[in-house]
Amino acid sequence: MRIQVPQGGDPTKAFETLSNAYAPEIVRAAGNFSTMAYQHSKLSLREVEAARYRTAQINGCLVCQGFRAGRDFPQMFEGFGGDLESSVYRNGPAPDEEFYAQVENWRDWQGYSERERLAIAYAEGFGAAPKDIAADEDFWARMKAVYSDDEIVDLTYCIGSWVANGRAAHVLGLDNVCFVAPDVAEAAE
Repeated sequence: MRIQVPQGGDPTKAFETLSNAYAPEIVRAAGNFSTMAYQHSKLSLREVEAARYRTAQINGCLVCQGFRAGRDFPQMFEGFGGDLESSVYRNGPAPDEEFYAQVENWRDWQGYSERERLAIAYAEGFGAAPKDIAADEDFWARMKAVYSDDEIVDLTYCIGSWVANGRAAHVLGLDNVCFVAPDVAEAAE
């Protein structure tokens, strides 16, 4: 970790410790930004996960890469007091492992819908080349053909929350000490 966990703080609950010790209003606002994306997005769970996972890969956040919607959403929602039943968790089936494994291969893998493919492309452009994606008229024509303006804004702010929080966790080293799913923890060893 790049910062000290305050005495009595639990390093396995780094985000909670951080929000209680350092810049609490800012850290809590960042947490709320992320949780609101999950609580209120109207997109399908697969579209959200496609964009979220590509963002996690670009950010380098180990926790985010280990997160699996089908397995981890119930515990996450319990942790922040969210309403799982009216969240993105209920917007279609959860992705399987092949879905996550193919995210970097999104251009070629046939298992994605056009909307999922565009969600990944958007997350990639937003996270790695925001000036390029903003100016890519072909991309925007394809987006507008399958997403409404409301859905584009929804997806944009979801990706924004993941870019901000995932990068903050990664650069502070929080993704190495807070909850990491068992499969990611084993891979990192």
